[in-house]
Amino acid sequence: MKRSPELTPLSHDHHQALFVALQLKRAEDPSPADLFISFLADDGEEHFRMEESILLPAWFAGGRADDAMAERVLSDHLELRAAAQRLRDGERSVDDLHSIGELLEQHVRFEERLLFPRIESDLDAESIAALGARLAAAESRPAAT
Repeated sequence: MKRSPELTPLSHDHHQALFVALQLKRAEDPSPADLFISFLADDGEEHFRMEESILLPAWFAGGRADDAMAERVLSDHLELRAAAQRLRDGERSVDDLHSIGELLEQHVRFEERLLFPRIESDLDAESIAALGARLAAAESRPAAT
């Protein structure tokens, strides 16, 4: 399915996430843990922030949001953050990396295959355009330190 131009920046972020997920799922030693930690710190947190503070509120403002889908997004974000914390704390088994990779991949697939199409169908053209403008403005701002 062709993604609306307004959501394309979020989809582009997902390409990097899938690369990281694949590295984690293929891990034969704990070294890919640092890749995930860096990814989350450098790109993932900003992506999560945009979804949590811009995408989901715009969807809810449109009046047709699905609570369970939104809850899954937030829950996945929390699980991924917690996984990064465990890795930073030194819990780095290969099995854990495989599980984190699977979670990250499933999260991206959920958003791309279910969430984004649902949002695109639930919001009218004007709301999608406004959402796109807010996402573009957030992307152009320097990251918070």
